Amino acid sequence: MSLSAEQVQDCLRGVAVGLLTPFDDQHRIEYDKLRENAQTLSESGVGTFLASANISEYHSLSRDERVAVAETSVDALPDDACVLAGVGGSTSEAQDLIRAYDDGGVDAMMIMPPDHTYIHEQGLLDYYRELDHVTETPLVPYVRGFDPSVEYLDALTRIDGVVGIKYAIADSVKLGAGVAAGADDVVWVDGLAEPYAVSFWAEGVEGFSAGVSNFRPEVGLELFDALSSGDWEYARTLRNICLPYQRFREENGQGNDIDGAISVSAVKKGLQLAGLNGGRVREPIKPLAPETAQRAEELYSQLDDDIDRVIN
Repeated sequence: MSLSAEQVQDCLRGVAVGLLTPFDDQHRIEYDKLRENAQTLSESGVGTFLASANISEYHSLSRDERVAVAETSVDALPDDACVLAGVGGSTSEAQDLIRAYDDGGVDAMMIMPPDHTYIHEQGLLDYYRELDHVTETPLVPYVRGFDPSVEYLDALTRIDGVVGIKYAIADSVKLGAGVAAGADDVVWVDGLAEPYAVSFWAEGVEGFSAGVSNFRPEVGLELFDALSSGDWEYARTLRNICLPYQRFREENGQGNDIDGAISVSAVKKGLQLAGLNGGRVREPIKPLAPETAQRAEELYSQLDDDIDRVIN
């Protein structure tokens, strides 16, 4: 049975870990390994999971694969875990996906950033309203990829089914203005992971999505507790030990000028190094080049040492 809107909001006030999609050498999904990852992360104390999401290579999955990944995640996790599943595409495609997710017991719909070349804020708000019409399941829009107005953020919080907003724009001032203008009963989530958790928390976020915490969840859980208790010095220390690997994720890799191109591959390498299941990637994402993978191992070793020094 899916969680209530209030229970989903409680889960958003925490660390949301992405469930990356493990692929084998033929680029087929390894559902057993996805299930193992979900269960291991749950046993570590994580309660909120992003399935078929951006970091899950959403755009490289077919409609049926998205549904299967979400259902596998729901089935693998305890009843009190919260599973948010990614939704995008045209209105009719998104509505169809929402109905399928509802049948699979997903707890909330994370509406993906718009992938249109040309968008209009009012049209985008209409899009969310049309999606809300076909479900009672809570919506969590993912704000990323364009520079929204504060008026847009305000209006977004007032759509009936919206219970939270995943804010992934490196503008804390706009975040604070949006929180102040928006409805009081919406939970704001830092969508830029640990590096922005401290500053975004001061502007009103109540949870954050994982970066290195996707494969070392103890860091994110400890950071959330520090922020919740107002231990700013410890929170900054935890944030800082995440920065080297997180900055590595922002790099473009070999033969490429686009920033962040190795982000998913870097997290999958982190999963592997942490004893979880990373797996292959699908195009247009590329695996890490050998020398880049070596740097990932060195940065992971540094992270491991820092965790032992600061947390353990």
